[in-house]
Amino acid sequence: PLTMDSGPLRDLLEFPPDDIEVVYSPRECRTLVSAVPEESEMDPHVRDCVRSYTEDWAIVNRKYHKLGTGFNPNTLDKQKERQKGLPKQIFESDEAPDGNSYQDEQVMCLKTFIFDLKNSLPDALLPNLLDRTPNEEIDHQNDDQRKSNRHKELFALHPAPDEEEPIERLCVPEVPKEHFGQRLLVKCLSLKFEIEIEPIFASLALYDVKEKKKISENFYFDLNSEQMKGMLRPHVPPAAITTLARSAIFSITYPSQDVFLVIKLEKVLQQGDIGECAEPYMIFKEADAAKNKEKLEKLKSQAEQFCQRLGKYRMPFAWTAIHLMNIVSSAGSLERDSTEVEIGTGGSWSERRNSSIVGRRSLERTTSGDETCNLTSFRPATLTVTNFFKQEGDRLSDEDLYKFLADMRRPSSVLRRLRPITAQLKIDISPAPENPHYCLTPELLQVKLYPDSRVRPTREILEFPARDVYIPNTTYRNLLYVYPQSLNFANRQGSARNITVKVQFMYGEDPSNAMPVIFGKSSCPEFSKEAYTAVVYHNRSPDFHEEIKIKLPATLTDHHHLLFTFYHVSCQQKQNTPLETPVGYTWIPMLQNGRLKTGQFCLPVSLEKPPQAYSVLSPEVPLPGMKWVDNHKGVFNVEVVAVSSIHTQDPYLDKFFALVHALDEHMFPVRIGDMRIMENNLENELKSSISALNSSQLEPVVRFLHLLLDKLILLVVRPPVIAGQIVNLGQASFEAMASIINRLHKNLEGNQDQHGRNNLLTSYIYYVFRLPNTYPNSPSPGPGGLGGSVHYATMARSAVRPASLNLNRSRSLSNSNPDISGTPTSPDDEVRSIIGSKATDRSCNRMSSHTETSSFLQTLTGRLPTKKLFHEELALQWVVCSGSVREAALQQAWFFFELMVKSMVHHLYFADKLDAPRKNRFPERFMDDICALVSTIRSFPCIFSFCSPVQDTEMIERLNTSLAFFLNDLLSIMDRGFVFSLIKACYKQVSSKLYSLPNPSILVSLRLDFLRIICSHEHYVTLNLPCSLLTPPASPSPSVSSLYLSSSGFSTNVQDQKIANMFELSVPFRQQHYLAGLVLTELAVILDPDWGSPEVINMVHNLLSSHDSDPRYSDPQVKARVAMLYLPLIGVIMETVPQLYDFTGRPSCVTIDDYESEGGSMISQTVAMAIAGTSTGRQHSTFSAESSRSLLICLLWVLRNADESVLQKWFTDLSVLQLNRLLDLLYLCVSCFEYKVRKYWLVAFKFPRGMEWDSDKNPGTKAEIEHEALIDGNLATEANLIILDTLEIATVSVTESKESILGGVLKVLLHSMACNQSALYLQHCFATQRALVSKFPELLFEEETEQCADLCLRLLRHCSSSISTIRSHASASLYLLMRQNFEIGNNFARVKMQVTMSLSSLVGTSQNFNEEFLRRSLKTILTYAEEDLELRETTFPDQVQDLVFNLHMILSDTVKMKEHQEDPEMLIDLMYRIAKGYQTSPDLRLTWLQNMAGKHSERSNHAESAQCLVHSAALVAEYLSMLEDRKYLPVGCVTFQNISSNVLEESAVSDDVVSPDEEGICSGKYFTEAGLVGLLEQAAASFSMAGMYEAVNEVYKVLIPIHEANRDAKKLSTIHGKLQEAFSKIVHQDGKRMFGTYFRVGFYGTKFGDLDEQEFVYKEPAITKLAEISHRLEGFYGERFGEDVVEVIKDSNPVDKCKLDPNKAYIQITYVEPYFDTYEMKDRITYFDKNYNLRRFMYCTPFTLDGRAHGELHEQFKRKTILTTSHAFPYIKTRINVSHKEEIILTPIEVAIEDMQKKTQELAFATHQDPADPKMLQMVLQGSVGTTVNQGPLEVAQVFLSEIPNDPKLFRHHNKLRLCFKDFTKRCEDALRKNKSLIGPDQKEYQRELERNYHRLKEALQPLINRKIPQLYKAVLPVACHRWMLILLYFNLAQVIFKNKNSAGMIWHKEDIGMGTGDSSGSV
Repeated sequence: PLTMDSGPLRDLLEFPPDDIEVVYSPRECRTLVSAVPEESEMDPHVRDCVRSYTEDWAIVNRKYHKLGTGFNPNTLDKQKERQKGLPKQIFESDEAPDGNSYQDEQVMCLKTFIFDLKNSLPDALLPNLLDRTPNEEIDHQNDDQRKSNRHKELFALHPAPDEEEPIERLCVPEVPKEHFGQRLLVKCLSLKFEIEIEPIFASLALYDVKEKKKISENFYFDLNSEQMKGMLRPHVPPAAITTLARSAIFSITYPSQDVFLVIKLEKVLQQGDIGECAEPYMIFKEADAAKNKEKLEKLKSQAEQFCQRLGKYRMPFAWTAIHLMNIVSSAGSLERDSTEVEIGTGGSWSERRNSSIVGRRSLERTTSGDETCNLTSFRPATLTVTNFFKQEGDRLSDEDLYKFLADMRRPSSVLRRLRPITAQLKIDISPAPENPHYCLTPELLQVKLYPDSRVRPTREILEFPARDVYIPNTTYRNLLYVYPQSLNFANRQGSARNITVKVQFMYGEDPSNAMPVIFGKSSCPEFSKEAYTAVVYHNRSPDFHEEIKIKLPATLTDHHHLLFTFYHVSCQQKQNTPLETPVGYTWIPMLQNGRLKTGQFCLPVSLEKPPQAYSVLSPEVPLPGMKWVDNHKGVFNVEVVAVSSIHTQDPYLDKFFALVHALDEHMFPVRIGDMRIMENNLENELKSSISALNSSQLEPVVRFLHLLLDKLILLVVRPPVIAGQIVNLGQASFEAMASIINRLHKNLEGNQDQHGRNNLLTSYIYYVFRLPNTYPNSPSPGPGGLGGSVHYATMARSAVRPASLNLNRSRSLSNSNPDISGTPTSPDDEVRSIIGSKATDRSCNRMSSHTETSSFLQTLTGRLPTKKLFHEELALQWVVCSGSVREAALQQAWFFFELMVKSMVHHLYFADKLDAPRKNRFPERFMDDICALVSTIRSFPCIFSFCSPVQDTEMIERLNTSLAFFLNDLLSIMDRGFVFSLIKACYKQVSSKLYSLPNPSILVSLRLDFLRIICSHEHYVTLNLPCSLLTPPASPSPSVSSLYLSSSGFSTNVQDQKIANMFELSVPFRQQHYLAGLVLTELAVILDPDWGSPEVINMVHNLLSSHDSDPRYSDPQVKARVAMLYLPLIGVIMETVPQLYDFTGRPSCVTIDDYESEGGSMISQTVAMAIAGTSTGRQHSTFSAESSRSLLICLLWVLRNADESVLQKWFTDLSVLQLNRLLDLLYLCVSCFEYKVRKYWLVAFKFPRGMEWDSDKNPGTKAEIEHEALIDGNLATEANLIILDTLEIATVSVTESKESILGGVLKVLLHSMACNQSALYLQHCFATQRALVSKFPELLFEEETEQCADLCLRLLRHCSSSISTIRSHASASLYLLMRQNFEIGNNFARVKMQVTMSLSSLVGTSQNFNEEFLRRSLKTILTYAEEDLELRETTFPDQVQDLVFNLHMILSDTVKMKEHQEDPEMLIDLMYRIAKGYQTSPDLRLTWLQNMAGKHSERSNHAESAQCLVHSAALVAEYLSMLEDRKYLPVGCVTFQNISSNVLEESAVSDDVVSPDEEGICSGKYFTEAGLVGLLEQAAASFSMAGMYEAVNEVYKVLIPIHEANRDAKKLSTIHGKLQEAFSKIVHQDGKRMFGTYFRVGFYGTKFGDLDEQEFVYKEPAITKLAEISHRLEGFYGERFGEDVVEVIKDSNPVDKCKLDPNKAYIQITYVEPYFDTYEMKDRITYFDKNYNLRRFMYCTPFTLDGRAHGELHEQFKRKTILTTSHAFPYIKTRINVSHKEEIILTPIEVAIEDMQKKTQELAFATHQDPADPKMLQMVLQGSVGTTVNQGPLEVAQVFLSEIPNDPKLFRHHNKLRLCFKDFTKRCEDALRKNKSLIGPDQKEYQRELERNYHRLKEALQPLINRKIPQLYKAVLPVACHRWMLILLYFNLAQVIFKNKNSAGMIWHKEDIGMGTGDSSGSV
C-alpha cells in the first residue's frame, strides 16, 4: 500500500488548504484623484455613501474554481495554448504530388522499360528484422516505442461539442462602474462669419425632440481670435485651462432618429434688438470687404464701445441644429476614412453632401421598436454648417426650440423661408475612442492618462438620459443645474426692460456668503460666485435659455439657498445713470425638511432686499412689510435639477435612510417632512418605512441599491435597541429584500444571465456585500461596519426567535401547511431522520420574551458586540416565512443562496475556521435550517410539473439550477457527507416522481441540469474518493476524515477486488464513487437518444475534458486513478454500438436485436433505468455524428488513461461476444477519427473533420486551415495509437478459448491500415501486425484467408507510399509474411497469389499509385531475401525473386495505363490487354474484368459494363463446371452464347490452364455458386440500365434454373418481377429506343505510336453527332501533342500515307451504320436485333472518275466500304479493331437505281403509316411530284432512260431503273389518293395542284418507262420445252422476288420475271 504522504495521489484525497480565500481588491478609479467631497465634516448618510463608493471590493475566491467544468478549457484560446508544440504529422495524402503533365509521364514511362531492378537502390532495411527474438520481448519493445513522445492531453486535440452556454457556467459578474451610453466625440474646429467685428460665444447641447428633453448639459466653447478676445479684457479674469476646451465627449444611452445637436450663439449685449444687431451679418459679404470698408470700420468701433461698457452681459444671437442621425448614417455608408458634409440653407434637412456619399443605411430597428443607430462604429465626419437662424427675442424657450426642430424635419419647413445668417462652423464628429487622453469629467476631474496639465482638454459632457437608466451609483457626484425660464414684469411699475438675472448659491444671508461653486462657461475662471442670464433688448417679459451648473456642497444646511437678483441694464450711456439697477429679488431654500428641493418653481419676486433670516423660509411665505411684484403672484419660472449620488430624491428612500441614521446617531426626535418622530414611536415608523420601500421609484432604488441592501442586511444582523427594547427587524428586512429583488427581476428582464440572475444583484453579492464589521483591518467587531456606530442589540440567537416559532418550525417539517409545500406525500425519510430528531429539542430554546430581553439588556450598557450571523439569520427567516414572502424568496432563491454562501465564507474566514474540521464549522440548528430549506425547494418543482405553464417551467428551471449551484458551493465549505445526503434526497424525490408523470422529459432534463451543476465542482474527483477500495462504506459517501482512519484508501492491490465491480455500475461502485456513479447511470439510461442524450454526452465529455487539462492530474498515476472512476463507461458505450452514427459508411453489420439477443449485456438496462428512476420502455434510434464522436473520444480517453493491468484482467473476464463488441467499437473509432486530407480542406472549404457542419461557415484563413490540419493529424494519430494500445492489451489477454476474436483484432488493424493514416501511426501499426502474425501464423494462412488477401493489398498499397519510412515498414511486413507462409508449408503460394492479385487490384483502381516507389519496395524485399541467411539453402530466395520479377513485369505493363489515364479508350484497351495476359490465371482475369466493369460504370457505359460482368460470369462458370458437376449450373461459357457471341473467349481449354483445386487458385469469393449468381445479377442490372431488356431476359434464363434448384421462391419472385418490368419497357419504349452511334476512326502518323495506321469502330452514346466525336478526339489529342500538330481529315476517302506530313498526327472519322446481308435480315426483326451483336458496318463515299467527289448524274459513282470488327458490339470495350475491309463500287446508273428505290420506299412508308400522318405524307409527296422538284426524278429518267445503252452489261440496270420508275409513279398515285382522303376543305386547292403536277410528271415519264430493251425479252427456252417445267420455274422465281420486293415495300410486275404484256416473242 502507498504511504500516507505519497505526493500527487495525496492531493486527490483532500481539498487543498488554500481552497477558499477572501480577497480585498482595490476598486479601480477612473480619475487621477478620486471623487470625494472636499468637506471633512460629513453627515452619516454622506459618509455612508462615500464609503460605499470608495471601499475595496470584498471578493470570495475559490482558488481552483476555474478547474471545474463550468470553465471548460475548450475555449479557443485555451485550446490553442494546449496545442502548442504539436509535431506535424506526415500524411501521404498531404504529401502526394499533384498529377504531372502528360509529357513527364511519357518520359518516365520510356525510362521504365530500361529500368533494371537488380541495379536499383532499396529503401532502408529495418535492423534486427530477421532475428529470432522472443515474442514477449518484441511486444515490450513495440510498447515502449509506441508510448514514447505521446501527446499528453487527448481532449486538447478535440473540439468541445457544439452546445449553447453550458448550464454549469456562471460568469463572473461585471465590476460595478459608472454608466456611459454610446460616446460621441465632437471637435469644434472654426467659426467664421462674413464680417469679423466682435467676439461670438457658442454652446452645444443635445436635444431629443420626441421626448421633448434636453439630453445633455451644455458644452461652451470659444473659437474667437485673440484680437476679438482682447476686446473683452477688462471684463474677463484670466481663463482657467479647463474652460478652453474645444472638443467634448457626449454620451447617448438611447440613440434615436430624434436627436439633434443644437448650437446656440451669443454676443455681447448692445443697443437694439436681435434683428437689428444681426442685420450687418446678413447684408455684408466677405468678398465686398474692400467696398464696404468704412461701414465695417464704423461697426467695429461701435462694437468695441459696447464691449468696453457692457462686456459682462450677453444677448441671444443665432442658432442652428444638426440632425445627428443623418450625419451618422451618411458617414456610416462611406468607404472613405472621413466624410465631409456641408449643411446648407436652412440647416440639416437639406444636407448637400460630397459626391462620395452614396445613399443612406437603412437603420435597424431595435426590439423596442425605436429606430436606433449605432454610434460606436460610423466613419468620422467633418461638418460645415453654413447657415444660422437669428434668434427671435420672443421665442427663446425650450418649447419654441422643440417646435423649430420638429419643423426642420418636414420638407416644407417654415425656417426655409427665413433669411439665414451665413457663416462657416466646422465640426468633426466621430465615435469617441476607448480611453481618450486629456479628458475632464463633468466635475472637472482629470480622467486617467492625463500626461500634461497644460494641454487643451476634452470635456466629458454629462448626459441627462431620455429615459431612466438602471445602474447603481459607484462614484460621488453632486451637481445642481438651474434653468431660469421666464419672467413677467408686465405689471411692475417703473423702468425694467433690459432684464438680466444674477444667480448665486449662498450659504448665508450676507452678500459675502455667495459660494464660488458656479461652473464657468468658456474662456473664464473654473468657478465663480455668480452667473448672469442673457438680455433680451426692451422686453419686460423675457424668456431665458441659460443653464447654470453648480457644484453642491456635500452637507447642506437650512441656510443654503439659491438667490436670484433681477437687474435692469441700461444700454445707452446716459449721465448719472448706473449700468445696472436692481429691480427684484427671489430665492429658493435648498433643503426642505431635510430633503433637497428640486423641480419646477414659479416664484413671486420681491421689490426690496429680503429681510434677515429669509433663507430658511420660502418666498411664497408672505413676509410682513415686504413689497412684491404683482401682489405676490408667481412671476418668475425657474427649474432646478439635481444629478446626485448623495440625494436620493425619493421620499420613501429618504425616510428610510433618515430613520436608520437617526438610530445610528441616536438623535431623537427625528424630523422627517412635517413629522417629528419620537423614540417611542420609532419602531413602528421604522417598520412602516421598510415596508414602504416598495412604493419608491425603481430608478432611485437601483441607484442606491448597494447602500439600501447594506442597510437592510445590517438591520437583520444587528437588531436596534429602541427605548431599551431589542426590536427584531429580521422578518421585515427579509421581506423588503425579497420584494426589491423581485422588482428588479421583473422590471429589468434584459439585464439577466442565462440562469435568470440579475447582473446588478450578482455584482452586488460578488463585489460589494460583506458581513457588517468585517474589514480586513478590523476583524474584531467595532465601528466602521456597514453603518458606523453600534447602537444595536446583539443578543444570543435564542433571544431573537419569536415565541411562535415552535409552531412554525414543526409545520415546516410536516407537510400540512399549504404555504410550505402543498404535496400530500411525506418528505423524504432520510431528511426526516436527519432533521426530525433535533427539531423538538431546539424549538424550546427559541422561545423568548421581551421581558427577559429587557432585563438582560439592563445589565449591558446598550452597546453590544455583534453576535448574530447573517447566514444563520437568513436561513431562519427563509424557513419561517410563508405565503407571498416565501413565494417571492423562492422566485429569486439564487440571490439568497449566494448571499448565504458568501456570508458563510466570510464568517469562516474572519473566525479563522477555514482550517477547522468541516463537521464543526456550523452549528447543528443552522444545518437543520438548510435541510428544511432544501426540502422545501425540492418538493417545489414536482408540484408544478403536472400543470406547467411556461413561466412556471421557467421558474422551476431557475429554482433547480439555484439549488444545484447552492449545493455545489456547500461542497466547498460544509461537511460533504451532509451535502451528499441533501443531493441524494433531491435525486430520490425527482426519480420517484418520474414514474408517475406522463411526460417525464422535463423532469429528466431538470435532473440532468442539477447533476451537471453539482459535478462541475472543481474538486469533483476528490469528492468521488478515487483512491478507495470498492467495499460498501457505512455512510452514503463518507467524508475524507473517515477514510484517513483506514489506510485502505490507498490500496493499489487490485487483485483483492472483483474486477467486474470496477467496470459495472455495481452498488459498491455507486456508493463509493457517488457522483461518478450518478453521471454514468444517467449515461446508461440514455441509450435511447430521444431522451436528452446530447446533454448527458456533453456532460461526460466536459468532465473528461476538464480532467484531461487539469494540471492537478497531469501525473499518469493520478490520471489512471481518475480514469478508474469512468471504467463503467466502456461497458455503457459498448451497449450503444448499434445506435452510434456509422462513420464507416457501410451498412451497419450489427442490429440492436442481435445485440439484445446475444445477451451478456454489460449493464442491465432495466437496472440502470431503475437506478435513474426511468421507465424501461425505449425505442431505438441513432445518435448524431457529433454525439457519437463525443462518446467515442470519451471512450478513448478512458482506454488511454486507465491502468493497463486492470483493463487486461477485465478483458480476460469478458465473453467472446463482448470482446467482439468492443472490437466493433474500435473499428468504428478508426473511421470516426480518420484524417481528412488537407488539400481537400483548401479546395473544398467545407465540413471540417468529418462533422457535417454548415457549409456557410467559412473555415478561415490559410493559416487557420493549416492549424486545423495539424490538430486533425495529431488527433487521428493519437486516437489510432490508443486503439492500437487497446488491441495489444486485448491480444495479450486472449486465452485459447477466445482465439476466435483474433480475426476481429486483425480486422480492426486492417481497417486502420486502409484509412488515411500518419507515417508515425503506420510504423507502430506494422510493428503490431508483424507481432500478431508471428504469434498466430495459422490465423492468417488457415482461418482468415479473406483477411490474408486484405493484408496483402494493404501492405502492397503502403509499399507504393511516397514516404520512405512507411515503405520500409510495409516491405518488412510483406517479406515476413512470405517468410512465415513459407515456413508453415515450404511454399508461399497463398501469399504469392494474393500479392499478385492485390497488385492488379491496386494498379487498376488506385488513382495516386506510384510505380516508382513500389519498385523501390520490391527491391527492398529482394534485398531481405538475399540477406536472409537462415533460408538461404531453401528454395525460398528463388521463389521470392520469381515473384518480385513477375510483379515488376505486371507493373511495367500497367505503367502505360497511368500514361493513358485521361484517354478512356486507350485505358480500357490496356486493361483489356492485361486481362488477356491473365487468361491462365482466372482470379486475376476476373479482377481485371471487374476493374473494367467499374471503369465503364463510371463513364455510364452500362452495356459494356454488363458485358464485362457476363464475361466474368462465364469465366466463373467455366471453372465451376470443372470443380463440381451440378446439372442446374451453366456448363461453361457456351451457356452464355445467347447473351454475347464474344463470350466464348472465356473457355478454359488451353494446356496451361490451372486446375481450380490447386491451392490459391479460384479461391476468391466469386468462384462459388453465390459468386456466380452475384455476377449475373449485377450484369442484369447493368443491361437494364443500358436499356437492353432482351439481354436481361437472356441473363435470367441462366439464373432461373439455379434458383429453381435451390427452391428459392423469394429470388424467383424478384426475378420474374424484373422480367415483367423489362418486357413492359420493351412494349412501352417501342420506336423510342436508341442504343448507340458508330464511327470509324483511323489514326495516321508516328506520333500515335502503337495506334499508327490502326482503324477502329468506336461506339458512342446514341445521337452523337460527327462534330461531337470529332471535337472530343481533336481536343484530347490536341492537348496531348499540341493543337497545331493534330489534324482531322474531313473526307472518308482512302488515306495516302505518303501525302501526309510526318510531323503531324491525323485522325479520320467517318459515320458508319450497321450492315446486314439480305439473308441476315430475316432474323434481325426488332430494333434490338438490328443493334445487338453487330460485327459489320458500312459507309459510302461519292466520287467521280476525274477525282471530284460530286459531278453530273451520269458521272456520279459511289464507293461502299464494309468493315468487319474482330468482336461483336457491345463488347467489353467501346472501340474494336477493324479486322477486315471490303469495297463495292456502284456505277452512276446503279446509284440512280438506289436513289429511286429509296424515294419509293419513303412514299410507301408515308402512305401506309398507321396512324396516318398527313404532314409527313404531304412533305414526301411535295418532294416527289412538286413543281419545284419534278426536275429530280424526271431528270434521272431523262439521263438514264432516254436511250438504250450500248453496253449490253447495262441492259439489266436500264431495265431495273425503268421498273423503279414504274413503281414510283404507282406509289405517287397511291399517295395522292391517300392524301385526298385525309385533307380538309381548306386544302382542296393544294390537292388539285399536286394532282396536276403528278399528271404532268406521269406524261413526261410515260414514253421513257414504256421503252423496253428487246434483247431482254427473247425466248429463254424453246417452245417445245416442257410447259409445266417452265411454269414451275417462273413460279419459284416469282416467290423469291415477291418476298424480296415486298419486304422492300415494292410491287412486283410481270416484267420482273420476263412475262411482258404483248411480248413480241409471245413466249408465254
